[in-house]
Amino acid sequence: MRCENGARANQSFCCRKTFSEGKRKILTPTIVYMIHCGKALYNNLLWKNWSVDALSKTIIIGNSFKRIEERLLARILTRDYAYIAKILKGIEETAFPEDPQYMDIFNDTSVHWFPVPKLMDIPSKTWLPGVEPTYLECEELEIIRNQGQESKILCP
Repeated sequence: MRCENGARANQSFCCRKTFSEGKRKILTPTIVYMIHCGKALYNNLLWKNWSVDALSKTIIIGNSFKRIEERLLARILTRDYAYIAKILKGIEETAFPEDPQYMDIFNDTSVHWFPVPKLMDIPSKTWLPGVEPTYLECEELEIIRNQGQESKILCP
C-alpha cells in the first residue's frame, strides 16, 4: 500500500507501510478502501474481524460482493472465500454511480456496510471463530503473500 506523506499529514488516518494480506483488525469505525483487490483480501479482512462488533464498525469501498457471488460457482465461493459467502446476508451494498469517463476505474466498485440488525439475523453458529483462510485449493489466487514481515503503521 502506498501512503503519501503530504496527504496524510493534514488528515487523521493511518497507513500500513508493509503488506498484511488484508488481516487488519478493526477497533474503531473504519473505512477500508480496497478497489480492484483480490477476493482473498476481502475474505481475510472479514475473517480477522469476524464479529458483529467489528463488522458493524466497518465500511468497505471495493469490489462488489454481489458480483463476486454472481461470478463464482457457489461451491468455489464457499470453499475458497467462506467469509464472503457467509456475510452476504448481513451486508448492505450500494454501487458507485456509473460515469462513462471513469468506467474502467469504478466499474465494479460498491460501498459495503454491515448493519447490526442484519448481522444479528445471521445464525449464531455462523459467528463461531473459524480457521485462518489458507487458499490451498484456490486456482486463481489474487493475493501477494506476506513473507513474514511485521506491519508498520504510519500515523500523523
